[in-house]
This record gives sequence, structure tokens and C-alpha cells, in this order.
Amino acid sequence: MTLVAGVDSSTQSVKVVVCDLESGRVIRMARAAHPDGTEVPAEAWLAAYREATADPALLDGVSAIAVGGQQHGMVTLDEAGEPVRDALLWNDNRSASDAVDLINELGGPAAWADAVGSVPVASMTVAKVRWLAREEPELAARTTSVVLPHDWLTWQLGGRSFDPTTDRGDASGTCYFDASKNRYRDDLIELALGHGLRLPRVAGPSEVVGQTPDGLAIAAGTGDNMAAGLGLEVTDGAAVVSLGTSGTAYTRSAQQTHDPTGIVAGFADATGAFLPLVCTLNGARNLVASAAVLGVSLDEFSALAVSAPAGSAGLTFIPYLEGERTPPLPDATGELVGLTLSNMTPANIARAAIEGVLCEQTGAISSITLTGGASQSSAVRAIAPAVFGLPIVVTDAFESVAVGAARQAAWALTGTLPEWPVPVLSQLEPTEADIRAAAEIGDRYRTVLAGHVLP
Repeated sequence: MTLVAGVDSSTQSVKVVVCDLESGRVIRMARAAHPDGTEVPAEAWLAAYREATADPALLDGVSAIAVGGQQHGMVTLDEAGEPVRDALLWNDNRSASDAVDLINELGGPAAWADAVGSVPVASMTVAKVRWLAREEPELAARTTSVVLPHDWLTWQLGGRSFDPTTDRGDASGTCYFDASKNRYRDDLIELALGHGLRLPRVAGPSEVVGQTPDGLAIAAGTGDNMAAGLGLEVTDGAAVVSLGTSGTAYTRSAQQTHDPTGIVAGFADATGAFLPLVCTLNGARNLVASAAVLGVSLDEFSALAVSAPAGSAGLTFIPYLEGERTPPLPDATGELVGLTLSNMTPANIARAAIEGVLCEQTGAISSITLTGGASQSSAVRAIAPAVFGLPIVVTDAFESVAVGAARQAAWALTGTLPEWPVPVLSQLEPTEADIRAAAEIGDRYRTVLAGHVLP
């Protein structure tokens, strides 16, 4: 049996899975926590990885490994390759005004969408680089390289025996990499920082970039959403909706998107194609918070939600409890709109919370794969058809990012991308009533959003 390993270095933790190359079956798994906060030492990711892999039996017999890492984080390095400061994570919003400044300086949102496929928001690396130049100019002057979290951890796994590398999927999230032409935009780096950078080499999707000290082949790795796309085998026209700490919706496309509104990010995927993606800050934690407000357990919250009618009797929940990334409203707050004496019930409030979180992920697609921790909620699964109005496949709980990274490792090892089955929990077909409800809920959500939140 040939074994490969995948690493999910996420915001909250590191997960390592060991998979059978032929079947994709997870043989072993381990995890360790990352520190809280939106600014953390990059060294903490390596320490967590070492903790997770401390038992030598975990990686025994493994031939190749790849890292899927949280996107956008800014790891600043000096001439010697040492961190200049703690890394800023994707969910650090302090660079929101810097994103606005960069948009204006290049000539508006359309100019950015044309240049790199995406419009800067606070989460993207280019905005964090500008924040560094503005707020910490002495540290900015010392910074000779900026790498992403997955780039940094991949480099460390190889004992820094090769130059830092990235892949076009993760690089496309920086907002200074043109994924259509597969090249960095040095002019955008200069615009953000005031001087050039030595940036990671962009490796091919199936490339072996180095070896660990123990002789494991190291694949290029990629960003977490791109790795999840590999784990879920996303295809053109079918969207993945993932409800975890944040919410994401994405699909695979042969062409890059160039959305001047900034709602759809024109990312690349990990196969050589593209991954148009919508990302929101507010996901499963909103449901936990809503249950706490109602004073019920998550199981009781689910029971309340499914007892309410589709549309929550006119209640609309705008789920911006932590500001929002898409649309770029870092200072926005949540709203519960449409309250009346007749509809202000715990059941309607519970359902409105789920409908609001799900509504953030809708788009022009033909089917949905629903995944992530919140997808395991019976209420989310029951309510989803009346929000999306589309056929839905709900995956069983599995580590899609880590498994996707392992699949990439298998590709690098053999030269062939294996076909691994995706574990399915349920398949849901919308009724005519669901389709009508989805249209009404979607229209109302967009109307309320435009009237109460958008500037």
C-alpha cells in the first residue's frame, strides 16, 4: 500500500491525514491547535505541525506530502529568511482602508479586476502589505520577501533546503499575481509597498518541489479553498458551499472571472484552471451565537428552526456579526429585519439565522455540494433546499482540505491525479415549494441588504 499525507494548516488548527493512494481512504489522522487571534507567529504553525506528527507512527510509510494552508496571510521575511513580524491572517480587518486606497490609486475596482481577476479587500495580501508600509515603515523596509502560510510551512517541512515555493492557486489570492498570464505583477507590489520583493517561485500543479529530511517528496501545496476543491472534486457548473468558521462558495471554470463588483474573486485552482469564489466572514459561528441568544442548545436550535415556515414568516437576518468581507463592509453589523408581534418567535428567529447564513453563498449555478461543519446540522440540511432551490449533495464529515492536499501529493508522486470518492451523507432534490421559497427568500434578502447595509 502506497501512502500519501495531506496537511490542512487552517486558522484554528493543523490537521494531518494519511491516505491510501489508490482509494483515498483515510488511514490515520492527527491534529493540534493553533493560537487564537488574527496576528500570530508563523513559527506557531510549525510547532503545531510537529505536535500533530510527534508520534512517528503517523507518517510511517508515507511517500509524499502536501500542505493546504489558509489563504492570504502575510508572512514577512528579511534577507536571512527570518520573520520580520508576526503574520497577519486573512481575517485581520485592520487593512480595510488600505484596500480602498489601493483600489482608488489603480483607477477603481474594474482596473483591479482586469489586472488580477479580483478586487482588493482587507483579507487579501496586497492590502496587508500596504498596511505594513503605512503603519510599520521600518519593518516594511526590512522586508525582502512575503510568503503565504502554506508557502512558509512547505519551506519549513523541507528544512529550508530549497527556495520558498507557492502554486498559482494560493498566489492568485494575493491580488498581485495575474493567474491568466501566470506571473506576478511587480508594479502592484511596488504600488503597495514602495519597493520590490523576492517572491516564492510558482510551482506546477503536480510538481515535486523538494524533500523532507526523512525523504518524503513534497508537493507544491496550495491554498485551503483550492485544496478543498481537490478533495471535493469540484466540477464546472457545480458549486461547493462550505460552512465553517467562514462561508465560501466556489466552482471550477476554464476561464478566469473578472468581476468589478469584487463579490466574486477570480482565483486560480490547484489543477491549472480557475476557482471563482465568494467568501464571507460569517459562517457557523453565527448559528452558535444565535442559539446562545435564544438560550437553547444547538440541537434545540435545530428543532426550532425546522419548525418554522420557509422564509421565517418574513424575518430576514443579515449575518454580519463580525463585519463582512464580501461585500467589503468590515464595520457592518448584523441586523434582524421585519420583526412583528406575530413573527417574533424563537422558531422564526432560529430559521432566519440559518437562512441568512445560507443566502450569503448563493450564485448562478446548477447544483450544490454542501460541506463544512455546519452542513452536519440537520436543520441546515432541511432548510438548504428552500434557500438554494437546487439539487444538493451533502458530504459526510471529512477533512476536505487535508484530503485534497493528500490527493495533490499523490499526483506529484505518480504523475496522475487519482480519482477518490467523496463521502456523501445525503442527496436532496428541491420541491416546487422549495424553488418558490428560494426565489422569495433570495429576493427579500437582497432587498433588505441593499436597503439596510450597503452604502
